[in-house]
Amino acid sequence: MEDAELMLSATGEEFERLLRLAASVRDAGLAMAGRPRVITYSRKVFVPLTTLCRDRCHYCVFVDTPGQLLKKQKPVYMTPEQVLAVVRQGQAMGCKEALLTLGDRPEERWPEARAWLDAHGYASTIEYVGAIARLITAETGMLAHANPGVMSAAEFRMLRPASPSMGMMLETTSRRLYEEPGAVHYGSPDKDPVVRLAVLEAAGRERVPFTTGILVGIGETLRDRAESLIAIRDANERHMHDGQGHIQEVIVQNFRAKPRTAMQDAPDADLLEYIAAVAVARLVMGPNMRIQVPPNLSDPAEFDLLVRAGADDWGGVSPLTADHVNPERPWPQLEELAARTAELGFELRERLTAHPEYVGDAATWIDPVLHERVADLADPGSGLAREGAPVGNASGSTDPEEPVASAPLPREPRRLGPAGSGRPVASLAEAAAADPTGLDDDEWSLLLGAVGADLDALAATADDVRRYTVGEAVSIVANRNLTSTGFRAATTDEPGAFTLDDVAAIAADAHELGATELCIQGLIPADQDPRAYLDIVRTAKRAAPGLHVHAYRPQDVRDLADRAGLGLDGAIEALRGAGVDTVPGTGVKVLSERVRRLVASEDLEIDRWTLGITAAHRAGLQSTAVLFYGHVETAAERVAHLRMLRTIQETTGGFTEFVPIPLPGPAGGVPLVPGRDPLDEHRAMVAVSRLALSGSIRHIQIPWTRVGRTTARELLRAGGDDLGGTLFDGRVKPEAGIEHGQELPLADAARIAASLFRPFRQRTTDYRAPRPTKGSARP
Repeated sequence: MEDAELMLSATGEEFERLLRLAASVRDAGLAMAGRPRVITYSRKVFVPLTTLCRDRCHYCVFVDTPGQLLKKQKPVYMTPEQVLAVVRQGQAMGCKEALLTLGDRPEERWPEARAWLDAHGYASTIEYVGAIARLITAETGMLAHANPGVMSAAEFRMLRPASPSMGMMLETTSRRLYEEPGAVHYGSPDKDPVVRLAVLEAAGRERVPFTTGILVGIGETLRDRAESLIAIRDANERHMHDGQGHIQEVIVQNFRAKPRTAMQDAPDADLLEYIAAVAVARLVMGPNMRIQVPPNLSDPAEFDLLVRAGADDWGGVSPLTADHVNPERPWPQLEELAARTAELGFELRERLTAHPEYVGDAATWIDPVLHERVADLADPGSGLAREGAPVGNASGSTDPEEPVASAPLPREPRRLGPAGSGRPVASLAEAAAADPTGLDDDEWSLLLGAVGADLDALAATADDVRRYTVGEAVSIVANRNLTSTGFRAATTDEPGAFTLDDVAAIAADAHELGATELCIQGLIPADQDPRAYLDIVRTAKRAAPGLHVHAYRPQDVRDLADRAGLGLDGAIEALRGAGVDTVPGTGVKVLSERVRRLVASEDLEIDRWTLGITAAHRAGLQSTAVLFYGHVETAAERVAHLRMLRTIQETTGGFTEFVPIPLPGPAGGVPLVPGRDPLDEHRAMVAVSRLALSGSIRHIQIPWTRVGRTTARELLRAGGDDLGGTLFDGRVKPEAGIEHGQELPLADAARIAASLFRPFRQRTTDYRAPRPTKGSARP
């Protein structure tokens, strides 16, 4: 104990020695396991089965009260249809794990939870977890990892045939944090260290491959951390079978403060203390334990320290769903995680929810009902994951002799208003949520024309899809616009005109105000040198090297290509070399030549726009995607536009978000359904966008400058999750940016999110968490 506590306090050269020792122990363990220099992860879907909980942890934003559920229009429990709508998309993306996370025993605190369970034939939340786990495996072939909190031995036995692995964070053995009023676990009966340690023992007796870990930085002492790690090790050693304990991995998680919690003003876990805890966990647990660190809770620049400290597993990472427990911290892209892992000298390999040692000894650790299912997904040589997507069966059962569920699976009634209203649209919306590619054009057109209770059902379904995939967070990027049409080589008095000297001042000013993005678009006038496209970017980057430049529509790039004689690929390469980071996917209204000729004949031809955006994607430049609606286009043309975007995304993966934008007058403002309220026009478009692009383009951005803040708030309840940019005017030539005079300060955006009882997240252009800058974003 004393040795562990002493190591946790290491600094300077002793800290470096600690890391070297931890890394050598990790490397020895991986070599013994037959996978040297391999770091693993699980490709997962995160399923928040219920956000009700009987505990009151002071750092948590995952849980809701029944009143909050009503205000969010959120169900007490996810229904089977809602669960399958998410996991089937994950299955198509190759996910093999369904992480079932939920609050502890909500029925023991909330009558609403008890009533729901009674109405649907379940004795407990745990029983419903088992039913859903069986359903997921039967329908998709994916494996459930059950994380329902405190469980008894009987509950482990109930879940073991449905879930090959389970988990619960120990967090800490500190009784002070549980017993002291105001402490982080005070008032949370399931956070009693004695209760949680008993769960570790029960899991061992029932031979369940188990995940647990500690939470660093919640008020515990170094002694508490040492005791917690040793308690985990001792529990594991008490339940050894042929040299293998039941604890398959130990998570060392760093605390991150979250707004609207009792600990919102507490500092995040100290980085070096956290790294020391990872290293000490490795040394206490030894070479055969997997030490997991969540990659989304650390900056990628810190990955080197985590690996040097002996970590060998990144945990579950989802290409589809948000981290619903840490909604402000997006997962890294798997390609980027693999590349960063390779830079650190390791290979990233996918594993199953049960680690290879347990897969290889399934007779001991995994219920016979699941043996075939696990074997289907495991590589027979390594015990890691096979390549490819899992496959469900048609019988709806994980075993001919095993029922899918111990009680009938419920179907939650939709909020449709008067009985019998809206059933065709509601049914189509549910079908779209389950399979976005399954509707034909006429069916999508019918959804676009929904009104009244039908529209309410459509919006509610789309918002459920948003909630259970990208999560609850409302995001925005701190940015400023610069309209490149205003460029002049020499100073003039023309409104909106600017020179390269002005570009430098504008970029530096935006950076000082806290902007992370400068958005530049618009044709350079024909009497100006076309290489000004490049000069503007170079000048901005020199003035503010940390500023992300989001620049130039396909039409602008084509203009540079043609007038400078570079060709399309040459122009894109030149822009990348100048410092362009991403490109706007604007400059098109609807992907229809008929519409272009009628409404925007000056726009780039549709085939040339498509060629330009795909060329940018292939060159590594991500982009936005847009649709301007409410003019001469038909419902079928809107549907064709969405289908084309989805097709491009399947090929390039380059779209970060989709922005449905109402076209203003005089050509715009035309309702698709005559007489339909403008708000309902927007709600239908946003909802259909969310459903049609789900599993393809993750984010649906609401153009608040076009619809206003009040309407934007409502559209965030119809499937939207992003507010675009703050559009700072800045202190230098604000008139040089399109839509100047329409700022949305971060504080105002945060108030919109708070009014919806949703977390707020400032993001970067590519939806990462922004790094601190010398400037600070304005409130």
